[in-house]
Amino acid sequence: MLQAPKYISGEEVEKLLDLKELLTSIETGLGNYSKGKDGGVVQPVRLVVPIEKHHGNLGVMPGYSSFEDALATKVVAFYPENKDLPTHQAWVLMQDPTNGSLNAIIDGGSITAIRTGIASAVATKHLANPNSHILTLLGAGVQARSHFKALLLLHKFDEVRIFSRTRASAQKLAKEIGKTAKVCSSVEEAVEDADIIVTVSFATTPILKAEWVKPGAHINAVGACRPDWRELESSLMQQSVVYCDSREACSQESGDVILSGCDIYAEIGEVINGEKLALWEKTTVFKSVGMAIEDVLSAKIVFDKYMRIGSTLAEK
Repeated sequence: MLQAPKYISGEEVEKLLDLKELLTSIETGLGNYSKGKDGGVVQPVRLVVPIEKHHGNLGVMPGYSSFEDALATKVVAFYPENKDLPTHQAWVLMQDPTNGSLNAIIDGGSITAIRTGIASAVATKHLANPNSHILTLLGAGVQARSHFKALLLLHKFDEVRIFSRTRASAQKLAKEIGKTAKVCSSVEEAVEDADIIVTVSFATTPILKAEWVKPGAHINAVGACRPDWRELESSLMQQSVVYCDSREACSQESGDVILSGCDIYAEIGEVINGEKLALWEKTTVFKSVGMAIEDVLSAKIVFDKYMRIGSTLAEK
C-alpha cells in the first residue's frame, strides 16, 4: 500500500542543508555529469512549457544519479510579473528509485536558491584567483543572498559591492551583509577592479560590458536563462574563457552563449575531473542555467536527514 508522501517545507530545507556538505556533493555530481554514461547521471535538458496567456513558464527537470541512487523531478513555475507571489515557485518530487513511489514533496524554491549559489561556488573554487578580495553582486534578491553565503565558504571578502535597479533592495542587502558592503550607483562602479562578479539580475539585455571588467576577474553569470535573454555583452563573452554547467543545456537555453556566438571552453565538470584546465589567471565566465542533478543531490541530503531527524526538526 502506498504511503502518503512527506512534505518538507522551505524552513526545514534551510535547516537540513549544510552548505559545506552540499558543496562537496554538487562538485562530485558536476564531475560525474561530465563523465557521460560513466558518471551515472541521467538528465534531459529542461522541458519548458510557455504559459503565454499569463506571461509565465513551467519547467520540468527530472534527474537520476546511479551513484547516490537518487531520483527526483523539480517542477518550477516562473512568472516574472508576479507582485504578491514569488516570481519563482518550485517543488521537488523525491521518488524511490527502486519502485517509483513518491517519498516526499520538498519545497523547491529554497533548494533552487541554495544549490544555485553552491554550484557557482564550485566554479569559483576552481576558476577564481585564490587571492580574490572584492566581490560584486549585480542583483539584490534571493540569488544574491544565496551566492554571498556560498562564496563565503571560499573567500573572506574585504568589500562586497551591490548594484540593483531598485536602490532600496541593494541597501537592504547591504545592511544584512554588514560593514564590508557598499551600495553602488551603477554597474560600472560596482565592477571596477572586482575579483569576482556575480550577475543575478532579471536583465534581458546586456548590463555588463567587457571594458568594465578587469583582466583576470571571474564572473558567475546566473541570470538570463532563456535563449533570447542576456546579461553579458557579446565582446565580454568572446574575450573571456567560458565555462558552463552543461554544454547541451547552455547551447539551447543561454542567450549569453547563443547570441554572442562564443566558444565554450569546458564544462566545469571537466575541470573537476582534470580533463580541462582551470585558467583562473585569465578572465573567466561560468555560465549556469541550472541542472536537475543539483536538485536531485540537494533533495537527497534533505530527505535522508529528514528521515533520520523526523518532524521534530520544525520544533527546534
